[in-house]
Amino acid sequence: MKYINIANTDLQVSNIIMGNMRIPQLSIAEAENLIRSSLEEGINFFDHADIYGKGKSEEIFSEAIHMNSSIREEMIIQSKCGIRNGYFDFSKEHILESVDGILKRLNTEYLDILLLHRPDPLMEPAEVAEAFEELHNSGKVRYFGVSNHNPAQIELLQKYTPHKLVVNQLQFSIAHTPMIDAGITLNMKMDQAINRDMSVLEYCRLNDITMQAWSPYQHGFFAGTFLGDLEHYPELNETIDGIAEKYGVTNTAIATAWITRHPANIQVVLGTTKVERMKDACQGSDIRLTREEWYQIYKAAGNIIP
Repeated sequence: MKYINIANTDLQVSNIIMGNMRIPQLSIAEAENLIRSSLEEGINFFDHADIYGKGKSEEIFSEAIHMNSSIREEMIIQSKCGIRNGYFDFSKEHILESVDGILKRLNTEYLDILLLHRPDPLMEPAEVAEAFEELHNSGKVRYFGVSNHNPAQIELLQKYTPHKLVVNQLQFSIAHTPMIDAGITLNMKMDQAINRDMSVLEYCRLNDITMQAWSPYQHGFFAGTFLGDLEHYPELNETIDGIAEKYGVTNTAIATAWITRHPANIQVVLGTTKVERMKDACQGSDIRLTREEWYQIYKAAGNIIP
């Protein structure tokens, strides 16, 4: 397992994150096996959100591992807030209430990182800053970040809060690459050259913001995995399978390694509930693909390399 430092923090974290959105599908015993197996593989970072299972994910997580101060210290725990039923809410009141609910469900006294889940167009940044200050001073949250935010949205929030935003969680996979497409085909008259995110990858690197890739094996917006999808991604699967055979690992490991190979040190957020799939992903934590292999995979996904 490869570990990285989240800049501007004292957190040394695995570059593989166990996401817990789907653990309500498991029994308590199955959830415990998944979490403890993740720890055994070297994963020390666990991602939550208050909307996952309408809070059930956090409750099951806590119950499954019999949360106590000893096991809590083995983990970096992150959660997210701001999405409500049909709208977004970055009001101070909602952020504070959300964190109290998260901590109660997780049976812990603090979060290592709190992320604002999706941009709220009605955000009052000074109000968010007040919430952050109160949470930090009370010891409930150590560090703050965002999810699915573009550079201007981050800058607006950062202007008002002295707390450095240390994380931005974004959708990224071999089959979902807008973060790099426009840079590769800059100034070319084609769809791939459209800058859809204000160069968020370069912005985060320039500002020491750690990126986390959600849906690392999906295409579209929860449209399904590209691994094994021979109808839509025959060339990509053939390429990945060939490289996987060379390294003696699974296709999941290579799909993971394609992300971890990027010099931005992007963390990979797993959404699986299967222990074997989690272990396969961990194999890709420190595989260093060659440049040729990385670009070969990118091209096989249907992208143009001018």
